[in-house]
Amino acid sequence: MAVRQQSFSVEYQFPVIFCRGVFNLDNRVLVDIVSQFEPRRRHRILVFVDDGVSSARPSLSGEIMTFAERHAHTLELVAQPITTSGGETVKRGLDAVIDMQKLMVEHHIDRHSYVIAIGGGALLDAVGLAAATAHRGIRHVRIPTTVLSQNDSGVGVKNGVNLFESKNFFGTFAPPFAVINDYDFIESLPPREKRSGIAEAVKVALIRDGAFFSWLEASTANLARFDADAMSYMIRRCAELHMHQIGKGGDPFERGTARPLDFGHWAAHRLELLTDFSLRHGEAVAIGIALDAQYSVLAGLLDAGANARIRAVLLGLGFSLWHPMLEAEAENGSLLIQGLRDFQEHLGGELTVTLLEGIGTGVEVHEIDAPLMLRAVDELKSRAGAK
Repeated sequence: MAVRQQSFSVEYQFPVIFCRGVFNLDNRVLVDIVSQFEPRRRHRILVFVDDGVSSARPSLSGEIMTFAERHAHTLELVAQPITTSGGETVKRGLDAVIDMQKLMVEHHIDRHSYVIAIGGGALLDAVGLAAATAHRGIRHVRIPTTVLSQNDSGVGVKNGVNLFESKNFFGTFAPPFAVINDYDFIESLPPREKRSGIAEAVKVALIRDGAFFSWLEASTANLARFDADAMSYMIRRCAELHMHQIGKGGDPFERGTARPLDFGHWAAHRLELLTDFSLRHGEAVAIGIALDAQYSVLAGLLDAGANARIRAVLLGLGFSLWHPMLEAEAENGSLLIQGLRDFQEHLGGELTVTLLEGIGTGVEVHEIDAPLMLRAVDELKSRAGAK
């Protein structure tokens, strides 16, 4: 028997830019990104826009076309911006992804062209998957338009859609070519959408940066009224912490079982499914954070005073920390606890759940005491005053 060990490394780099007015005619951010490797070439671009963004900003399509005309020496807009369903609709199976790829074929989008996605995390996931699997990888520029996508998912390296009743079953790890966080898109969001994304800042602060959590604590009132300066700093710092974990955490493509950035998420994913996504992702994450923090106290990992601080911040931001589906049961027991088994199956190895042993310090555990977790549910219900 002959064995040859193949070994090579690939360095990934992509810029994450924080700005305003990406399609203002004198803003060269997008032009400079597209032309950075081939400055003398005219680059073909295909643009997909979240229908929610188009509704909130009807002038956007015209802005993009005017911008492309102004910079026609660099940009060739191959079609009018294509409005696409956002939210969980675009992630239900592969139909939307295949439709996007048909357009890529129709407009001769190749590996030197660019696919630009403008929208929330779900649209970025679907367009990213279409781009990553067409021609084995087309350059993909993300322009996130929600708090959640600007401070978390948009700066990550994952793409995917839901399939076989499993969240993100069909997907890839494929870094984007660039990410442009334009804060102007955030200002047009409804309050519920703005609030939802702040949960990810609380999450990453709790597991990685106690000083950032203290800032969130001191800035709760400003964030609750969506003060522009507070929101822009929160988004930038949250994105930086996510980028550091992905880039320096040693497992950017999640080959192991640890998922520190999924603190509070095993329960959140379950609640999203149990509520048929009537709960926003961030709303479910806020509940998941409160639940896992409460369990951390009961398990002797976290001081109860810290747990009280966490609840105060989440409540001050306007989150509800209770939902009746936490108590939902089937013949074989708690539907919530079944979510732990689903989470382990998703990991593909031993169960690994991030809990807290201090503000800013996460800890990985490999066992969850189901009765103790159900006690945490009861205590969460009691503190919420639910009946």
